[in-house]
Amino acid sequence: MAKKKLGLEDLGGFVFSTNDDFELENEAVEETLIPKDQYLEAHFSNKGRGGKVVTVIKGFVGTEDDLKTLAKLLKVKCGVGGSTKDNEIIIQGNYRDKIVQILQKEGYNVKRVGG
Repeated sequence: MAKKKLGLEDLGGFVFSTNDDFELENEAVEETLIPKDQYLEAHFSNKGRGGKVVTVIKGFVGTEDDLKTLAKLLKVKCGVGGSTKDNEIIIQGNYRDKIVQILQKEGYNVKRVGG
């Protein structure tokens, strides 16, 4: 069995340096695009969730706080629970059509993906 080669991501985001003059470069904070410049996709999924159905919104470009704010808006309007993970909004239940209408009223470009 071959050993897996470790990469930088396996170190948990740490960077080690023996250079005394080393300065940490901060990653650029991704700014949130205005709604008309956003292209979102509304997906239906039940994989890896014990058969539970969810609606997944992908493609959001912006800060984590703005993503959570949008997720909260969708959860309140649909009256269901949900969360954010890996820059995606996960809404419990199959609410794709309703979410597409809500997002379009907010000015987002939304595409319904899947069956």
